[in-house]
Amino acid sequence: MSRDQPKHTDFGFRTVPEEEKSQHVGAVFSSVADRYDVMNDLMSWGLHRVWKTFAVQVCGLRPGQRVLDVAGGTGDLARKLASQVMPGGTVVLSDINESMLVRGRDRLLDEGLPIPAVRCDAEHLPFVSDHFDCVTIGFGLRNVTHKDVALREMYRVLRPGGRLVVLEFSRVHKALSPLYDAYSFGVLPLLGRLVARDSASYRYLAESIRMHPPQEELRAMMASAGLERVEYFNLAAGVVAVHRGIKLG
Repeated sequence: MSRDQPKHTDFGFRTVPEEEKSQHVGAVFSSVADRYDVMNDLMSWGLHRVWKTFAVQVCGLRPGQRVLDVAGGTGDLARKLASQVMPGGTVVLSDINESMLVRGRDRLLDEGLPIPAVRCDAEHLPFVSDHFDCVTIGFGLRNVTHKDVALREMYRVLRPGGRLVVLEFSRVHKALSPLYDAYSFGVLPLLGRLVARDSASYRYLAESIRMHPPQEELRAMMASAGLERVEYFNLAAGVVAVHRGIKLG
């Protein structure tokens, strides 16, 4: 391949130049931001709330600690994280997509939580090294172009002893794959069309899940980024997994 040829990456089942993926992903989330929370409830039958609660429990937080929520979107995780570190703690909500970030910031303000909101790329976090007690990313890693780079950045901003917790769709138990595929590629786009008036974005959602690294591969990627004692917890037969790693150095 010529050095001048652009590198390509996945955008769902499509292949696009790497420099274009963030634009495509941005268009998806700008389109669905207003109905994002309603769709989450419908698509998961409300289970996403249970998954997020479990992820926060895995963080092992205490009052007074500092937490960064990467790709935090409309603020669901940030709200739950704040309940664990207050009083005296700090939660920073971050997202690359302005529409999602503004919606999350405003929701949290309406609930009396003036949480700092920072627009930034997970691959280039504008925070000092060795600062946060915990970094979380919920349902966002699969949309990142260079996942290895983002994992190293999240490792960098963790203080020694800090934890990275990744909540993400994962590889479902093989016996359930046919049913899960029928739901993902049949029901989700239909719900997107009826509720969010956007079936294409929810078709991308289903495709992006299939392209995301399965549990063992993501565990290896986290270890390669420098994290130790990496483990994962399967939820809903592997529909979702929570990965946790510790920065010991």
